[in-house]
Amino acid sequence: MKKYVLLILGFTALWLLITVPPMVENVGFAPSYDEMMRYKDSPQFDPKLIKFKNKLPDLFERMRIRNLDWNVITEWFVGFEQETPPSQLPEVKTNLADFCELQDQVASIWLGHSTILMNFYGKIVLFDPIFSDAASPIKIMVRRFQKPVFDIKDIPKIDFVLISHDHYDHLDMESIKALKNKTKHFIVPLGVSYYLKYWGVSSQKITELDWWQGTEIEDVKFIATPAQHFSGRSGFWNNVTLWSSWIVQNSQKNIYFSGDSGYGKHFKQIGDKYGPFDLAFIENGQYNVKWREVHLLPDESVQAFEDLRAKIYFPIHWGMFDLSLHPWDEPIRYIFKLSQKHQFQLVAPKLGETYHLDDSYTQEKWWRL
Repeated sequence: MKKYVLLILGFTALWLLITVPPMVENVGFAPSYDEMMRYKDSPQFDPKLIKFKNKLPDLFERMRIRNLDWNVITEWFVGFEQETPPSQLPEVKTNLADFCELQDQVASIWLGHSTILMNFYGKIVLFDPIFSDAASPIKIMVRRFQKPVFDIKDIPKIDFVLISHDHYDHLDMESIKALKNKTKHFIVPLGVSYYLKYWGVSSQKITELDWWQGTEIEDVKFIATPAQHFSGRSGFWNNVTLWSSWIVQNSQKNIYFSGDSGYGKHFKQIGDKYGPFDLAFIENGQYNVKWREVHLLPDESVQAFEDLRAKIYFPIHWGMFDLSLHPWDEPIRYIFKLSQKHQFQLVAPKLGETYHLDDSYTQEKWWRL
């Protein structure tokens, strides 16, 4: 018996030795106390709590009360119908070399979830890149539906990487490490730079912005705008980095990227100040009424779209990871019906397919597998 106990302990120690260091690296290191106090003058920062403030002060309490419901807890374990696609989602293998050479237009490729590759008048912008197999530090959890349609090494050049917040399905260590030497510049919310620097990105290549702050680089303006969400990678400390939505614009086009957000008056504030938008990438997926404070329900996403005064709705945050309690294709089916009901233009290309902003587009129901 002692022999078997020692054998089990040995295997356990070996497993911990193999798995724990990569997990710790993936979690990363948030800013220290002294580093956090650099943000004390930000309207979003609470120097007493030493963290960034939620737009709703009782946000976590609201969600905690609802999610203590036994039915919600059991749903996670029992599961639900059609959690994942019954077969591989259709893909289009765009020629990325040709895509990156486009000039004088805006073209976008959806790579699943919230990862968007955009050619903005010849500048290549990559939003919330996640090319890993899992949106988790534990690689057997939160697995992708299927492999990325492109490998990072297939993208010839990247001018700008934009990160909305530090959650694993938006800030992916493996992707950042693969991108750090081929990306000219990373643009992130306050505090997120500390993760990037820990993973080897040069501080000279990083710009941090607070809400309503902007920077102009190579004739492209980037503006950080509010979102109603939260941050955290370990479960032990939350909101030590900021979260945001993003605007990318020049004198010709104005693009909005929502990141993750619950519905709030900030959408109208953004629309009034910076709208109208030619194209809006809006979160639509991984929602539930139990956590509506931090993720948009489909009807709320339509209201956000209207508040932003956007012309075209491009749904993101769906179609690659099982993070909620709805069927994998519910978000796209629901938003497609809403687009017909409210008569707005919906653009939901296949994985890897190029969408040209100024071209006519007919939405195909490709999700009917």
